[in-house]
Amino acid sequence: MALVPYEEGGGWAARQLHSPSATFHFASRTIHLQQDWRRLGVAAVVWDAAVVLCAYLEMEGIDLKDRSVIELGAGTGLLGIVVTLLGARVTITDRAAALEFLESNVQANLPPELRPRAVVKELTWGKDLDNFPPGAFDFVLGADIVYLEETFAELLQTLEHLCSERTVILLSCRIRYERDLKFLKMLRERFSVSEVHYDSSKDVHIYKAQRGSRKDDF
Repeated sequence: MALVPYEEGGGWAARQLHSPSATFHFASRTIHLQQDWRRLGVAAVVWDAAVVLCAYLEMEGIDLKDRSVIELGAGTGLLGIVVTLLGARVTITDRAAALEFLESNVQANLPPELRPRAVVKELTWGKDLDNFPPGAFDFVLGADIVYLEETFAELLQTLEHLCSERTVILLSCRIRYERDLKFLKMLRERFSVSEVHYDSSKDVHIYKAQRGSRKDDF
């Protein structure tokens, strides 16, 4: 979500982040995304957590057809694009400064008949939440959105607003710092949380969260 530089090692990974484009294959389609690290920082590059969550949703065969989904901190739009291709009705969100870039990637990678199913919308966590119907979503998705401690309270407030008892939250992330574990502790105080997948090759975890003690199998 934050439009700030972020250091993620060097070498091949750094070259990928600074590349002007990235290409992926999901849902039987090739997805070409523009990246713009220099202008928008973390919001405009594809992180491994998004790739891992896309692969998880597709490979696990999770039924997204006609489900109502919202993505938080969408960045380049990869996850929202893939979820739309898998049949969902998706609200793809990020902060205002990233929306034009995000919209261009979404429009470029969805066939015309699917574009009405994906809406790009501004969402700064904890602000103007009345613009989003409370508890109206089947899934809330986020990929690598847990990294700035000063946003944790607003992110949790946003999750609580968006979720009903039936809503499934899926968050994919790399645990880099102690503060990331602090967020998981805060999340567990409000939701029932379990780890549903770990990609050891990319060191990415996927956590599922729901209100109360429900543990729906999607």
